[in-house]
Amino acid sequence: MEMTVQGKQVDVGDALREHVTGKMSDIDQKYFNHATNATVTFSREGHGHAMFKVNISVNVGKNIQVVTEAMEQDPYAAFDLASEKTAKRLRRYKRRLRDHHNRAEKTPEAELIKARAYTLAQEAQEAVEQDNEEDVHKDPAIIAEIQTHIEKMSVSEAVMRMELADQNALMFRNAGNDKLSMIYLRKDGNVGWIEPDEV
Repeated sequence: MEMTVQGKQVDVGDALREHVTGKMSDIDQKYFNHATNATVTFSREGHGHAMFKVNISVNVGKNIQVVTEAMEQDPYAAFDLASEKTAKRLRRYKRRLRDHHNRAEKTPEAELIKARAYTLAQEAQEAVEQDNEEDVHKDPAIIAEIQTHIEKMSVSEAVMRMELADQNALMFRNAGNDKLSMIYLRKDGNVGWIEPDEV
């Protein structure tokens, strides 16, 4: 597994790098032993930068990424917490991910739809309230645009991928009916599923 350990305005010393590499290698061997690459990023967060934030991103298969984050006052504690979350997600979906890996090796290419993903900037609450008072409508500005793929998969696989990637929503082509669908994390903790009606 290719490993990248980096810091954003944080000096990652040899001891911390060795700790991260050892633990991530153990997780990879325990659950898969075929993850292609992993990136662990340390950064400072909070008022006065009192906290260390760790982001772990592991590619465990074609188009399958596990993403976890944690914040603590100590970089070792933050990494250990984030790596425990990674191991827990991998443990939860180990069988299904292995099955997917075996299927992916047998099929030449998964069916993908090319799409664009946009990130829209939210306006401050004060500006929104002021716009409402003045009855002026402003659209949020697009701050990021990336290419993405919409894959064909079952609903349960879409839920698994959304949880592994620590996302709040995921659009996919439903393998059951070949239509675009979307799942999202509801405020009550359940997963919502949106599927278009026949027109």
